Amino acid sequence: MAGSTTAERGERKRESSGPPPVRAVRRRCLRLIIASAVVLLFLGSGAFWLLYGSDLVRVERVSVSGTDVLTPDQVREAADVPLGEQLVSVDTGAIEKRAAEALPRIDTVDVVRSWPDEIKLRVVERTPVLLVHQEGKFVEVDDDGVRFATVEKAPKGVPALEMDLSRSGSAAASLRRFGEDRLVREAVRVAGAVPESLAPETRSVKVRSYDAISLELTDGRTVDWGSGEKGAHKARALTALMKAEPDARHFDVSVPSAPASSGS
Repeated sequence: MAGSTTAERGERKRESSGPPPVRAVRRRCLRLIIASAVVLLFLGSGAFWLLYGSDLVRVERVSVSGTDVLTPDQVREAADVPLGEQLVSVDTGAIEKRAAEALPRIDTVDVVRSWPDEIKLRVVERTPVLLVHQEGKFVEVDDDGVRFATVEKAPKGVPALEMDLSRSGSAAASLRRFGEDRLVREAVRVAGAVPESLAPETRSVKVRSYDAISLELTDGRTVDWGSGEKGAHKARALTALMKAEPDARHFDVSVPSAPASSGS
């Protein structure tokens, strides 16, 4: 009887020294999960208050970079950033839209939150590649063909755009087919393809039709360019032709595989 009792005690001792019951483990895990949830709740509440309720992260400053013709004050006024608003709540898309609509000279504006209290406006201005003379002033045209600003004085090194569009014959058919805006874009393509060494000497780009675009240089020489197609080939042909015929006054690269020159 005593031996049996001793054996039972030993068995119970071995059982008690084994792994804890499953229920106890589950209770511990549950307590750990609850404690973690409480901590996360407090952290989340604190972060929410910091972003949406605290005075520490409100818009206090607006900085502007990238301007050339425009001034930082002009951009700030157009962007109308809401000072005092929580930085996280600022509608950056609305700011970009306001600035671009108020100042057509802006090509792009990137609105960046700079914690804890600043909005940065990174501006890229449009660059004129052609000028349209209009009532004593100059309308600037960018590389997308957009007429974006009117200025009193012509920027240096920017050629004039001359639209010599006939209302009869093949030129009129070209105008009906492509429209004036498309012809302006073709002129932009031509201006962008002019050899770099020749660009400062280009006085004007004249458009008669889609495939009749010509250049006038500052020294009076002229170039028949044709359409805006195959611009790189035409630029190489013109460079080679001018070297071969330095005294020529007129060059034709409308067919770049068969360039020609005349006059002396």
